[in-house]
Amino acid sequence: MHVTNRQDSAQHTIMLTHVELTWIEQRIEHWIRFGRFAEDHIIDRRRRVVSFAPGSIFAFVRWASNDFGTIISRVDIVRATAHGEPYTTLPFVRPGGEILLRIHGWGKVERVLQMIDTVDAIGVDPADAAPDYWRHVHNRLTVADDPRLYTRARHIAWLLRKSLAS
Repeated sequence: MHVTNRQDSAQHTIMLTHVELTWIEQRIEHWIRFGRFAEDHIIDRRRRVVSFAPGSIFAFVRWASNDFGTIISRVDIVRATAHGEPYTTLPFVRPGGEILLRIHGWGKVERVLQMIDTVDAIGVDPADAAPDYWRHVHNRLTVADDPRLYTRARHIAWLLRKSLAS
């Protein structure tokens, strides 16, 4: 799916990253914890597809269970890529994205959700946090270590680095 925007009287095509969300209570729950949708398409009462513009960062949470308990619990924090950029494929994400964080197992997923809450608590939208921070959280949790907290000072440093790059 492509979205065409008119800019400077020329046509530019923006490739969106699409995420398929499903909600079947107590069975399959796929949801977006944070991120800004470029599009939102409801398929039916249990399924929808949300889309993200290139460069957008979002958290995609997947949980599923059967009669015996939880069978999957994972969170991926992904940066939507632009046309021509390399990307990694992920289930339910088309075409894929740059994976900043990939964690599975409820204990670690819960810890990531807490880290997202701490970013929210300092007044920063987690979608605007430094991508390197999400890599840091991934690396620390992967080796069972505690990640450093995201701070306003770290966020300001990120914004300054980003402004110098543009």
